[in-house]
Amino acid sequence: LYGGQFSSEQEIHVNSPFWILSIPSEEMARGLMKRTVCAKSIFELWGHGRSAGELYESLKNYPTDKMLPYLQSDSTYKIHIHTFNKTLTQAQKIKKIDALEFLPFKGKVNLKTPEHIFWILEDYGMNPNDVPEEPIHLYFGRWIADGQRELIESYSVKKRHFIGNTSMDACLSFIMANHARVKPNDIVYDPFVGTGGLLISSAHFGAYVCGTDIDYNTIHGLGKASRKNQKWRGPDENIRANLRQYGLEKYYLDALVADFSRPIWRKGMLFDAIITDPPYGIREAPRRMGSQKETVKSAEKSTENHFFISSSYHLSDIFFDLLKFGAEYLVMGGRLVYWLPIYRPEYTEEIIPRHPCLKLISNCEQMLSSHTSRRLITMEKVKEFKDQDENSYLLDGQYLPYRGHNSFREKYFSGVTKRIAKEEKDNQK
Repeated sequence: LYGGQFSSEQEIHVNSPFWILSIPSEEMARGLMKRTVCAKSIFELWGHGRSAGELYESLKNYPTDKMLPYLQSDSTYKIHIHTFNKTLTQAQKIKKIDALEFLPFKGKVNLKTPEHIFWILEDYGMNPNDVPEEPIHLYFGRWIADGQRELIESYSVKKRHFIGNTSMDACLSFIMANHARVKPNDIVYDPFVGTGGLLISSAHFGAYVCGTDIDYNTIHGLGKASRKNQKWRGPDENIRANLRQYGLEKYYLDALVADFSRPIWRKGMLFDAIITDPPYGIREAPRRMGSQKETVKSAEKSTENHFFISSSYHLSDIFFDLLKFGAEYLVMGGRLVYWLPIYRPEYTEEIIPRHPCLKLISNCEQMLSSHTSRRLITMEKVKEFKDQDENSYLLDGQYLPYRGHNSFREKYFSGVTKRIAKEEKDNQK
């Protein structure tokens, strides 16, 4: 999004919160931090080491000409200490700051509004029960920018006006918008929109948003509330009100009651990104329109006498419909980002649905339980959609491996059932 690539100077260490990157410019670093909800802050690294001595030696070898612009006599600065997995006293912090007196600081200290802020970062490992006396790694650098971690709190579902049983966590919603490379003036669509949680993050980044859902009551904000101690939804509980709550109403195009398995859109590419969390059958049942002749699961009636008969919508059909839709209705280079539920003992990469018009960009796992997880799949449109591509997934043997996940609900709850039975057995001993 910000016109450049960055690379890692080290392996990603899952046992450390610090990561050294090589980024071509400070401008790009700032752009990165305007979007990320995962990273806390970014610094220009001046020195690092596995001991204080190594850190000081590293700092002495840092080019002076790169330091001097930030150490001028007419500038102000402060030094901040951050320790991971340990708390230092004020006296210990001052001692560590004083030890940096060999650096050529010429400016004045200003603790309230400094022009330049420098950080000492100390890593004491990940085990709170075994904290070493000395840090296992130290870093010193100039602070450049903070990430967008505060969005997780300010957009928290707990404070949201309109929520449902499956409203997406704010942090994950922003991660999905970043995977989709959502930018200002994009058009973003969610085919299983629910209460619109995924639209909010895209609208925050300046995209125009719309969605569809088969559930009349959810789209219109009717029926029973999902919030504790609230029986029915209020008169203004709807997706538009959610966007209004965050000052984003101008980005709201519309939400329609529609069955995703049946085409409603005119031909021609429409969307810059499709971001969605399809129903897996755990909290919300996957449904589509059915005829009287089909096995009727339920006949539902909304408050305004809109009748429809819904039949089950298999998970495998949902995901292949989703890929087919993305291949046809995304702009070239547009992205499809969705969650794929997985039964871990049976998982292989082969069961990820594919389409000749879409390239798999990333596949990330979020654990749900010991035996289930969901994978965040990001795909990019790389080929124009032709009519012969419509059912191409049926030809390459891809469709059959994934059909096993139609029973994801049973597999999800099988672990819960086994655990309850084990606990009851243990209690009887």
